[in-house]
Amino acid sequence: MNLEARKIEFIQDFLKIKNEEVISRLEKIMIEEKNVSNDQLFKPMTQEELDKRIDQSESDFLNKRFKNSTELLSKYE
Repeated sequence: MNLEARKIEFIQDFLKIKNEEVISRLEKIMIEEKNVSNDQLFKPMTQEELDKRIDQSESDFLNKRFKNSTELLSKYE
């Protein structure tokens, strides 16, 4: 059974649930899974990485390696 079929079957079974406690537990699991997924996507920078990016940005600005907002907007018009 592929993922889409499993999802449909899960939803059909979910809609048959009459017990509010079971629904609450499933909601809790969904919320926890979303939080875990978001945490895995976000990896904070170390102070060293942040400092390096700041230095690079300042260097780019001083050496005129940047685009102003007008240039950026014209690219997407």
